Amino acid sequence: MTIAQTGLAPASHRVLAWRAWLGARWRGLVLPAVAIAAWWALAHLGWVSTPLLVSPGKVLDTAANQIASGQLWRALSASLARELTGFAIGTTLGLALGALLGLLPLFNRIVGPSFNTFKQISLFAWIPLISVWFGLGDVAKVTFLSLAALVPVVVNTCDGIRNTPASLLEVARVFGYSRWQTLLHVVLPAAAPSIFTGVYLALIYSWLATIGAEYLLVAGHGIGNTLIEGSEHFQMDLVIFGMFVIGVVGWSMNALARALERRLARHRFGAA
Repeated sequence: MTIAQTGLAPASHRVLAWRAWLGARWRGLVLPAVAIAAWWALAHLGWVSTPLLVSPGKVLDTAANQIASGQLWRALSASLARELTGFAIGTTLGLALGALLGLLPLFNRIVGPSFNTFKQISLFAWIPLISVWFGLGDVAKVTFLSLAALVPVVVNTCDGIRNTPASLLEVARVFGYSRWQTLLHVVLPAAAPSIFTGVYLALIYSWLATIGAEYLLVAGHGIGNTLIEGSEHFQMDLVIFGMFVIGVVGWSMNALARALERRLARHRFGAA
């Protein structure tokens, strides 16, 4: 038995994998670091008018004030509450409608053309109707976010179900599976990657739509309202800080969704 066979080889592979992961992360920080350095130089050397491009230090001061005063947490909690509520409603309805479109050919022939027309309408084209029907409060915002989450879930759920390999369906038929067993043990597992993609897109789209809803349906608190406040008072430090928060939250959602996807994939293939 060699040293490699006793377990040192797997350990070395883990070290190499860790180094590769760390190297990729450091490479990903190069562009932000260059951008921040250029930003600091432009602001510090006075090449751009200060009111238009405040210094990184000014933004950090604003961030500290927003955190210490609790304004950031109030705005962020309001935005996340709307986003998660709209995401949950849109995803639930999207899974149900997508499953019906994918499983029932007659339902697809009747409803499919109408849905295909519906999904071509720009999301922001719904703002005038929503504002008239529901006002400018949270109900209107959540309705808007639900629409943002609905479409990607419906499309990916339907496609995932309808693209179940015929060979798997044939195996289920040979083993005498009932329709319910075929759905649970064949169709849904085969469609799971596509369904998860739809849910992932719904999460990202609903967060982006949250900022748009708060900016266009101006009422209450939220990160979008922070941007409006900074813009109206010409506080570019507040605007830049708000944009940074939006980006960090979106990045965090993406990272969490991808981590969950990898975990589910390992569980799925491990079970197989």
